[in-house]
Amino acid sequence: MYYVYILHSDKDGKLYTGFTSDDLRKRMRKHNNGFVRATAHRRPLRLIYYEGYLYEADAKQREKFLKGGQGKEVLKVQLKKYFKNYKWKT
Repeated sequence: MYYVYILHSDKDGKLYTGFTSDDLRKRMRKHNNGFVRATAHRRPLRLIYYEGYLYEADAKQREKFLKGGQGKEVLKVQLKKYFKNYKWKT
């Protein structure tokens, strides 16, 4: 299984979009323990969204979309209730 996931940083309020073929819980531990260079300085991180895919290419395509402008707009709509309670710095 392949996962695309969105993390929210409690420290800076920004989002991180990632992809993994790893177990998602294991990947979250790596992020929150500082083993992922891209997010080590932004801890603690909260998993706010994920999607599972059978094929790697599909997951990578979705990750690319969510990282772009139109993808961020989709997330604003999908996670509207979450963002009412937590600040998101774009």
